[in-house]
Amino acid sequence: MRIHFIAIGGSAMHNLAIALHKKGYQVTGSDDVIFEPSASRLARHDILPKELGWDANRITPDLDAVILGMHALLDNPELLKAQEMGLKIYSYPEYIYEQTKDKLRVVIGGSHGKTTITSMILHVLNYYKRDFDYLVGAQLAGFDTMVKVTAEAPLIIIEGDEYLASPIDRRPKFHLYKANIAVISGIAWDHINVFPTFEDYTRQFELFIDTIQPEGKLIYCTADEDLNQLVDRSTANVQKIGYEIPAHEVKDGVTYLLPEHTVLNVFGNHNLMNLNAARLVCEALGLNHTEFNAAISSFTGAAKRLELLLKKDHTNVYKDFAHSPSKLKATIEAVKTQFTERKLVACIELHTFSSLNKEFLAQYADTMKQADCSIVYIDEETFTHKKIKPFSKLDVQNAFNCNELQFFNNSDELNDYLLSMNFNRKNLLLMSSGNFGGLDLMKLARELTTN
Repeated sequence: MRIHFIAIGGSAMHNLAIALHKKGYQVTGSDDVIFEPSASRLARHDILPKELGWDANRITPDLDAVILGMHALLDNPELLKAQEMGLKIYSYPEYIYEQTKDKLRVVIGGSHGKTTITSMILHVLNYYKRDFDYLVGAQLAGFDTMVKVTAEAPLIIIEGDEYLASPIDRRPKFHLYKANIAVISGIAWDHINVFPTFEDYTRQFELFIDTIQPEGKLIYCTADEDLNQLVDRSTANVQKIGYEIPAHEVKDGVTYLLPEHTVLNVFGNHNLMNLNAARLVCEALGLNHTEFNAAISSFTGAAKRLELLLKKDHTNVYKDFAHSPSKLKATIEAVKTQFTERKLVACIELHTFSSLNKEFLAQYADTMKQADCSIVYIDEETFTHKKIKPFSKLDVQNAFNCNELQFFNNSDELNDYLLSMNFNRKNLLLMSSGNFGGLDLMKLARELTTN
């Protein structure tokens, strides 16, 4: 099989390219920019494009398929040539289905917790040396790539994103996988550039339920009232299985599952709900409750999901991917609940299109009220790049409903402000889907805990 990737440098795209290369396919690709770690990883497998940029001559009649990434534009010369030649053009989720249509497909959907739930399932299956394929949105310890597609594995675990599949396929990715077992972790309005109203957004989850294969399973969070109503309305021929926060206790900064007192390395109500979703999936795959607990005890979390950067004396520094209002609120609550005797300095970078929309910004009201010190950072270059009128400090304070909130648009000033604080008996929580203007977070963490 000869496969060509247009926009091969993307996170999912380059991982799928590597997976197909490992499967024995002849893989080529192109992109106009490829960042690390994509470039090094593609080079390691000798499938890094020799030159950056687009070239219609790369599209030849002997290609079995072209896989199109979201980064490509509609007038991309390689795309236009492939269309002109009548070649089969897939989005990457469409091609994942093509590769796995004879397997059992588990698809994890929802506005939050997808990566963690998927990671927990992979950890447990790996613990018992089960044979499985996967697609996950973060690099995990013990897994070489974020995508694995083989001929032999009988099932695949897929993190099902609700964003669009490709520039020419405007369906949400998770509609294309046709799950046998599906999870919905919750619904919180996101991607407003594509789904301008909450109703538009929730409609995608209704359609997702309809894609579950007949007599399949839908595992969903009963703590989400909007999701409950949506599931109740659904007439899909599926088994509906609800979950909530499992019985647990927190003692001396450690969370235990009850009644077995299984020690966990993760914490917070949102992680505990994620854990229950993963447990139900694993039980549907033949692992019992005791087996699940034995494996999940060693799970340390997915990258950038309450990732512990540094721990010293009475100070922990965490990095988290939280960026939407619901994720921000849940992550702050988790750290405050786990460390009741410590104050919390919480800092979020607003980086996504939704979070930088002035109308949507009001959705952040009261999301940081549990933090003892609230900080919002926006890289001033982000406004220029996205062609958005910059927010003032007052705009942000009003939106978050917090007059004491500190606001920075310069990373050096943010760095200096944090270094000026005394972090004795305080935790720091750094939340972003960006990179805080290039701040070295590990260096910052070390300096904070030695001051």
